[in-house]
Amino acid sequence: MRSVRFAASAAAWIALTALAAAEPPRVVVSIRPLHSLVAAVADGIAQPVLLVKAGADPHSHALKPSEAQALAGAQLVIWAGPGVETFLAKPVAALADKARAVRLDREKTLKLLKAREGGPWAGDGHDHGHDQVEIDGHLWLDPDNAAAIVRVAVRELSTLDKANAARYAANGERTVAALKALDDEIKKQLAPVRARRFIVSHDSIQYFEKRYGLAAAGSISVSPERPPSARRLYEIRARILKEKVACVFGEPQLPDSLVKTVVEGTSARTATFDTDGGVGVTEGKDAYFVMMRNLTKTLADCLGKG
Repeated sequence: MRSVRFAASAAAWIALTALAAAEPPRVVVSIRPLHSLVAAVADGIAQPVLLVKAGADPHSHALKPSEAQALAGAQLVIWAGPGVETFLAKPVAALADKARAVRLDREKTLKLLKAREGGPWAGDGHDHGHDQVEIDGHLWLDPDNAAAIVRVAVRELSTLDKANAARYAANGERTVAALKALDDEIKKQLAPVRARRFIVSHDSIQYFEKRYGLAAAGSISVSPERPPSARRLYEIRARILKEKVACVFGEPQLPDSLVKTVVEGTSARTATFDTDGGVGVTEGKDAYFVMMRNLTKTLADCLGKG
């Protein structure tokens, strides 16, 4: 009888161990474009949790109880860094202290750009944006960086879940190939409008601009956290007229009244794009590709008119 009970207990322990081993890793990713890339690597194996939902501004997001709970239970947290997810530094340290936290702006395989300041990117008194952060955190907007992020996700997920390492690697290879095709597609679509000048709400597009040789002329705001002064708006309108700026682009998280103010009395057209990929894009592995195509189309359509 004792041997029967022992065998039953052993079988139950083995079953529980196997169940635990089969449990997918608990992964939290900060914003939609990064989440999409990680979800593509984890496709068919795990479902990463997206922290900042559609329409929320990662620069000023307030952590909800459910989001704090997700961080507290995470084994892996992936985020860009305080240059974008300004709110997240302290919660990651406090709530996800037992998780592997990956800050992409510290990854040496990514090509990082310094946040721009001075001239057309300066605020009143040449005030630097993003709370004095030196690195421009919008690093996913270069598909080469997106491919590097995919490789980081493969590395981290394979370390956390060795049993599925080959599947993560295969998913990663497919995603990198798709990113290469996307990059070629964007280059062709933007080639005819590369010389057309444009202004953005805040400097969120530097990586995209540098990748495709675009001609950004400055930003309305130096920081999304602080509204521009009347003097700043006057200077931007003067630049629109002087440099024959074709388009001024707003963002769904920022008031469109600023865009309307600076284009008043000019021939500049207006449009809206979302570099964080939240509005109108379904969460998941395809979101990055949809976001990048939407951004490309918005730029090409507005700059290509006239």
